[in-house]
Amino acid sequence: MDRYLAMQLLPLFLFGVGAFTSVVLAIDSLFELLRKVVESGLPVTIALKVFLLKLPYVMVYSFPMSTLLATLMTYSRLSSESELIALRGCGVSVYRMVLTAVLLSSLITGMTYIFNEQIAPAANYEATRTLEQALKSDQPSFKQQNIYYPEYREVKEADGSKNKVLSRLFYADQFDGKQMKGLTIIDRSREGLNQILVSESAQWNGSQQVWDFYNGTIYLVAPDSSYRNILRFEHQQLQLPRTPLNLAENSRDYGEMNISQALEQLEIERLAGNPQKIRKLEVRIQQKIAFPFVCIIFGLVGSAMGTIPQRTGRGTSFGISVIVIFTYYLLLSVSGALAQAGILSPFIGAWLPNFFGLGTGLFLLTRVAQR
Repeated sequence: MDRYLAMQLLPLFLFGVGAFTSVVLAIDSLFELLRKVVESGLPVTIALKVFLLKLPYVMVYSFPMSTLLATLMTYSRLSSESELIALRGCGVSVYRMVLTAVLLSSLITGMTYIFNEQIAPAANYEATRTLEQALKSDQPSFKQQNIYYPEYREVKEADGSKNKVLSRLFYADQFDGKQMKGLTIIDRSREGLNQILVSESAQWNGSQQVWDFYNGTIYLVAPDSSYRNILRFEHQQLQLPRTPLNLAENSRDYGEMNISQALEQLEIERLAGNPQKIRKLEVRIQQKIAFPFVCIIFGLVGSAMGTIPQRTGRGTSFGISVIVIFTYYLLLSVSGALAQAGILSPFIGAWLPNFFGLGTGLFLLTRVAQR
């Protein structure tokens, strides 16, 4: 029975992956790439490469939808042809019939996690970089705002304990791809001397491994917090770490980060102290963890709905799938927005749609089993 059900489910799942991926890609990427080919002169080979790199990211979202479609269509057909009735007549419970779909959905959950964590973020990031490099102009493209990078050092206290204190703080208003602009640097790395540097712009000098600062002022502060000296400059070179530039250059969108990279970004945002960005990233991380389990939820809901005695065709099953998918993503958007607004916790905001779907699936399954 398990082998028979699996052979019925797999072809429909693969069909769903192809269908949903094609539709989403056409809406999300294809038309935009074609417009860039026509209007911006994007080479066709580059457009094809970007299109293929976008494929894993879209497939991640097609896996849950395909799971729902496959389970709903398969169990609806078996129900309409009285095969499920025959199985129940042989002593097979509804729970045992649905177990096959849930186990297969669990495997798809693992596959979704691998794609969502290992393949899709890297491919999506490469697609963005490839497109930016192909369309780059003489003017640098805007990269990032509010680059914030702190460095700490350990200080041994009189009682022997160690305490972490700020050693250097690097802040820039923005990075345009070539230069940092609007810089403020607090340097407390040397004992007995603190420096505050304010500069209009700065650029990394790769040949000398130093920073070139332009049009700024250096304030030297004595240990008693009084000004010791003020130095104005048009050009000044300082040996500071390249890390802030690496941070700006490697800045990624949420869809281009895996969970580990998102957690690292969260630590940086916590140091920056922007509550809105911190909250949004916390919600996104929880959503990234919760999303693969949608496959199990959809597998349960689809198989439970399919086992309800009915006479439905494939068109009806497809329509029901679309309604369920729309309802889920609507609830996901609403709960995510409420979590970002602070009304719900990040955990509840991300997992609420899953809990709602699980409760719905178990309710339907129980009702069918009692008939």
